Amino acid sequence: KDKRQRHTPEQFMERQTNQMVNTLMLDDAAAARFVPVYQNYLKELRECRMMNRRQLSSGQGTEQKGMKPQPKPVLTDAEMEQQIKGRFAQSRKILDIREKYYNEFRKILSPKQIAKIYQTEKSNANKFRKEFDRRKGQKHGQGKRPAHARPASNNK
Repeated sequence: KDKRQRHTPEQFMERQTNQMVNTLMLDDAAAARFVPVYQNYLKELRECRMMNRRQLSSGQGTEQKGMKPQPKPVLTDAEMEQQIKGRFAQSRKILDIREKYYNEFRKILSPKQIAKIYQTEKSNANKFRKEFDRRKGQKHGQGKRPAHARPASNNK
């Protein structure tokens, strides 16, 4: 029934950028300087976050729509170690990107405004995580339904 349109990464980035401009209450001049820098920041972060996903998905069979997902393969110690080290490398790269763009943002924004960017990003990440968990629970029939939606138990 409820077919939602999937947004492209570009549309998502545009929406996120507009939200940030509004959150920071930037005037037109500051927004014109901020937007391209922030969009590059988002693009680099996205590419970095996709880094490990590409490595994980290569070598595994991709599932087609309507087919049952394949069980996850059991990883060897060497494969697990490679994944852990990959996460370390990804975390370092994300930190490098954040430091690089902090210096760029600092040319346009105050430290309080930059802190507001990070707070907003964290808040958005928490919202997405909660929504993801909610949908994941619904998909597998494990979602908790509100009390009013549960069938009444027959106590005899």
